Amino acid sequence: MSELPRRIGGLVLVLVALALPLVLSDFWLQTGLFVMATAIGAVGLTLLVGVAGQLSLGHAAFAGIGAYVYTWSTGETTTTVSGAGLPPVVGLVLAAAVSALVGAAFSPVAGRLRGIYLGLATLGLVFIVRHLLVNLDQWTGGFTGRSVESFALGGFSFSNSDPDYLAVAGVEFEGLHRLWYLFLVLALVGCWLAGNLRSGRTGRAWANVRDSETAAAAMGIPVARAKASVFVVSSAYAGVAGAMLALAYGRIAPDVFGLTASVDFLVMIVLGGLGSVGGAVVGALFVTALPLVLAEYSGSLPFLAAPGSGGLDPSTASRMVYGLAIIAVLLFLRGGLAGAARRLRHRASRSAPPAAGPAPHDPISTDDVGRPAAVTPSRSKETTR
Repeated sequence: MSELPRRIGGLVLVLVALALPLVLSDFWLQTGLFVMATAIGAVGLTLLVGVAGQLSLGHAAFAGIGAYVYTWSTGETTTTVSGAGLPPVVGLVLAAAVSALVGAAFSPVAGRLRGIYLGLATLGLVFIVRHLLVNLDQWTGGFTGRSVESFALGGFSFSNSDPDYLAVAGVEFEGLHRLWYLFLVLALVGCWLAGNLRSGRTGRAWANVRDSETAAAAMGIPVARAKASVFVVSSAYAGVAGAMLALAYGRIAPDVFGLTASVDFLVMIVLGGLGSVGGAVVGALFVTALPLVLAEYSGSLPFLAAPGSGGLDPSTASRMVYGLAIIAVLLFLRGGLAGAARRLRHRASRSAPPAAGPAPHDPISTDDVGRPAAVTPSRSKETTR
C-alpha cells in the first residue's frame, strides 16, 4: 500500500507539469527547459556516483560532447562551420551514442581507479574536451560557438522561426511551449529508465561493486564490466542532457560546459541525495533555477547588485547559497533531501496504528542511501547464560 500514495503523487506532478505551459510566462518556460535538461544529466550522474560509487568530476565534458554532436549533425554547412544536415531525432540519438562511446573508451581508466583518483582523472576530461571544442572551430565554431538548429519531428516545428499554428485553451503554443513537452517526455522516460536500472539486477550489481569490489567478485559479478556499463549509461544521459541544453540555449559555446557545470551537477546529486532519482531532479531544480530567478528579480531584492557593479551579484549569491546548503545537508540531512523524505515516511509509518490481522515479519531496515542496514540477531536466554 505504501507504493499507491507515491504513484498518485507522481501522477499529480505529471498532470501539473502538463498544465503549466498554459499559465507560465516565457521566463518560467525557459527556466523549466533548463531544469529538465540538467535533471537528465543529474540522474545519469547519480547512477554513477550514488549507485555505483564512482566519483566523477567530468560530467560536463560528456554533456558538451552531446551538445556539439547534436549541433553539428543537425546543422547545415556554411562558410564558417560544417554540418551534416541530419534530422533532429537522428542528431539526438547520435548525441547519446557518441557520448556513450567516449564513456566506454574511458571506462578502462575508470576500472583501474577509484575515489579521488578517479575524480581527478575525470576532471582532466573537462579540460581536454574544452580544448578540442575551442580549437576544432570548423566543427564547433571555436571560442564563440555556433547556432543550434531547431528541433522538428515529422515536419512539425518546435521553434518560433517557422512554427505550425497550434493553440490549446486559447493559448498559442509557440517554440518554448512545444519544447516544454518535448523535454518533459525525455525527462520522464529518462527517470523511468533510471529507476528501473537502479532497482533491477543491474542496479544491484552496481551497488554491490560500490559496497565492496572483493565481495562483488566473490558473488560472481564481473566488476570491470559493471564499472564500464555504469560509465557508459551515465555518459549517454549526459549526452542527451547536452543536446537538450543546446536546444534550450539556441546557441552554445565551450564555456557552457566547463568545470563550473561539472561542479553544479555534483551539487545537484549531493543536495538531492546520492543514488536517488527523484532527489537528483529536485537538486537540479534548486541549482538550476536559483541563479536564474535571482537574476530575474535582482531589481526587487535589496541585497543584490547588478552584475559587474562590484556588489553581491545574483551569480555570487547563488554560489553562496549552494555552499550553505551543502554544509547544512552534510551536517543535518544525511542522505540529502531523499534521505530526509525516507526518514519522514518511516516515522509516519511507525506512528500509524497497526492494521488488524497477524503480525507481519520484521522488515529489513535500510540506511539513508537505501542499502540494507546491519541487523543484530536476537539471542535466546540459553545463549546468554
